[in-house]
Amino acid sequence: MFKKAIEAKSHQRLSGADRKKLKRTIRDRFPRASDADIDALLPPKAEITVSKFVNRVHLYGVEGSFPMFFDVDGRGSEIFPTVFALWKVPEMLPSFILKGGEVSQFIIGGADLMFPGINIPTEGLPSFLAGEPWAVKVPGNPSPIAVGSTTMSTAEALKAGMRGKALRITHYYRDLLWESVEGHYVPNAGFLEDVVFEDPVLLSSVHVPDSCEGSGDSSNHENDGADSKEVGGSAISDSHPTSKTQLDSDIVEQVTTVVGCIKVTDNIASDESTTVVEEQHTLSAEDVDAYLDKCLLQALHTTVNDKDLPMPGSTLWSNHVLPCRPSGITLDIKKSSHKKLSKWLQAKSSAGLISVKEDKYKKETVLFSVNRRHLDYLSFKPERRQEQKVDKGGDQAVKETRSPKLLEVSEIYKPSVHVNPIFASVGADTGKLYSALEASDVVFKYIEKGNLVKPMSKSTVVLDPTLCDALFKGAIKKGSAYPTEIHKKDLGSTFVSRMQAHHIVTRGSESVVRKGSVRTIQIVTERRQGNKKVTKLSGMETFLLDADALASELQKKFACSTSVTELPGKKGHEVLIQGGVIDDVARHLVEQYGVPKRYIEILDKTKK
Repeated sequence: MFKKAIEAKSHQRLSGADRKKLKRTIRDRFPRASDADIDALLPPKAEITVSKFVNRVHLYGVEGSFPMFFDVDGRGSEIFPTVFALWKVPEMLPSFILKGGEVSQFIIGGADLMFPGINIPTEGLPSFLAGEPWAVKVPGNPSPIAVGSTTMSTAEALKAGMRGKALRITHYYRDLLWESVEGHYVPNAGFLEDVVFEDPVLLSSVHVPDSCEGSGDSSNHENDGADSKEVGGSAISDSHPTSKTQLDSDIVEQVTTVVGCIKVTDNIASDESTTVVEEQHTLSAEDVDAYLDKCLLQALHTTVNDKDLPMPGSTLWSNHVLPCRPSGITLDIKKSSHKKLSKWLQAKSSAGLISVKEDKYKKETVLFSVNRRHLDYLSFKPERRQEQKVDKGGDQAVKETRSPKLLEVSEIYKPSVHVNPIFASVGADTGKLYSALEASDVVFKYIEKGNLVKPMSKSTVVLDPTLCDALFKGAIKKGSAYPTEIHKKDLGSTFVSRMQAHHIVTRGSESVVRKGSVRTIQIVTERRQGNKKVTKLSGMETFLLDADALASELQKKFACSTSVTELPGKKGHEVLIQGGVIDDVARHLVEQYGVPKRYIEILDKTKK
């Protein structure tokens, strides 16, 4: 629904009669919401606005605040709450609980919810009809991540063997609706950039032992989390509008502790969990600092490879530092003397152990290099840790068994004739390939060198002739005036768009650099010879997959015949699979070979 940017064709305030009609429609469609809930979302004395789009979608919200509801066809029959509304009133809709936080990455990536990804309660599948609005939640997190409509009833789902699509997603966290809202935020620290896990606040509360049991008894946690979430939401939107940037910054810092908080309480008895929480509170700032330094050095020796750099600070923290902490210890950066992840990394950079820079566009500290000749690095002896043979769940086990096949796709850029003068001015190599972050650093160095920041507005850059040509020459229609200034937040992306796109694909020890953007994998299902279905797969060579080997593997996995043919007039091959296994093939490519979902195009020609 909100996967592509669409401009609103009109904005207007609702009249009194239309306000009453809207509230009646919401009350009828969402019987679980009380009058107080609806008034909390659409306050009686606040101005309600509606934005109308060319695709017939109507977006309703409070003027000066967040959008709360959207109407799919503008007729009032398919109204859904936005995630901002669900974060204030999480029980407005019934919710499907995912099997684990890892599954959320597919929803955030734009996929619909499939039945195999749902955690079925012990009492059985809840009752629902086709076309009903439902939300999606992660176990241990009270805030929904998506909303959509059911594709079939409970009876039909059971008859289908709990396979197929459960929920057609219409809106989700991090889609363009969420992205386009000024001051968008996350309800708790469990919401990461591309995945959502448990809320660490709930995990560290006195209810920690219960939260580790899964989603079977989640009502208490949802009620507890709703209060704190509403407070956070209202504080951002109403009470302290001027401090929103600082609050968002604090949320980013809290996000970095999520993975550690989740893993500490796994497979620990109730009494032991309480002990862990109490121990964390007894650690002094000096103790936390010592653990941080030890974990960082352990990570730099064991898991942080130079080929993975540059690396966002949040990734370094959650994927490398936290997994190296001693058993039974919960690391909280806020309890250290540094208080924030960025300040800690800057301190390590000042000591010469690592080199970090701030991504001025994303406002995040990024690890660029490791000084492996530093005295602290050389004197540290990393611990050899045995792998814990603990039942980590099916998804975790799959990830560990397929680690040798993990894929890395990086988009890089080469300076073009448009931007070469900027690179030459700061002494940067015009024949080198740059990441988007590195390219942005080049243009910001040029700005600093030329002192082009507007004195009265630090967020605005004044364009000199060289920078103006680099950004807009040839892109402005003849007769139109060239811009004289640009906002800093638009500068990096505009500059990168003027460079030549390349990409690097790495699988194991094999790595390939290609020109242009990443080409997608195409999976198409169509009918042949009456009602017989076939699935065609092409473009796998982009991600260093051999067509013949993949065809043989799919033949065994799906117990069907496969064949490989060379595409006419194109480079590459096409794998033909007997049967309509379009979703299964896509899932296999994501789970087994790590192909990002955004690089897979699916077309089912058998559906009208």
